[in-house]
Amino acid sequence: MHNFDFVKPSTIADAAQALSHEGAQALSGGQTLIPTMKQRLAAPATLVSLTAIPEMQGVCLGDGGLHIGAATPHAVVAREAKAHYPALAALAGGIGDPAVRNRGTIGGSLANNDPAACYPSAVLASGATVVTNTRKIAADDYFQGLFSTALHDGEIITSIVFPIPEKAAYVKFDQPASRFALTGVFVAKYAGGVRVAVTGASQDGVFRWKDAEAALSADFSPAAIKGLAMESGTMIHDLHGTQAYRANLVKVLTGRAVAAALA
Repeated sequence: MHNFDFVKPSTIADAAQALSHEGAQALSGGQTLIPTMKQRLAAPATLVSLTAIPEMQGVCLGDGGLHIGAATPHAVVAREAKAHYPALAALAGGIGDPAVRNRGTIGGSLANNDPAACYPSAVLASGATVVTNTRKIAADDYFQGLFSTALHDGEIITSIVFPIPEKAAYVKFDQPASRFALTGVFVAKYAGGVRVAVTGASQDGVFRWKDAEAALSADFSPAAIKGLAMESGTMIHDLHGTQAYRANLVKVLTGRAVAAALA
């Protein structure tokens, strides 16, 4: 690991100022950044910790739904969101292991946008709003491909607002060692229709399965998607599974998520 400076601001404004300097990098949970630095694949001049900013912590109900501070660890989301959004809480409780859940944060996960991360599917399926220090970004506009988002340089995710659905569930088929999703599907039913978001499967990162959304909006049951087929051409092909394997997983897990939401 290369030498670096470390600062820990207590306000969003001070954090934004620190990140405006050349070579500065935001640090939230550090579950991806720190291992990357240890391998000398990243060498920020300054790490700007976001973990001491009260405005970026906690879970509460407010206008628009459930508000979660971006620096809130997964374990806190799992505990405090359970009464309001059980499917989201269950997702957070299934990320990694206890060490990861107590250090990793929702904002860090969304800023990194790993193609196999769990939170992006919840944000996209919920039609959530990503709030930064300068603007609000709709979920459909936020995710822009593998490890790519709508965030500008130096922009800080401060919170995420989740509209609470009538029914929802997340089901993933995980890689046993990392517990990242080989494929994961989040299904959320709202009065205006159903949203289905898939993570871990596509070469383009998290995406909505529109055909399933249309079918489930008409009939919210596992039977509604039996006649559908997921196109495999854009799926990931690696040592864990072929494109056809992941395409099949998308359909299977979507059916299981619907069944879980109805249970």
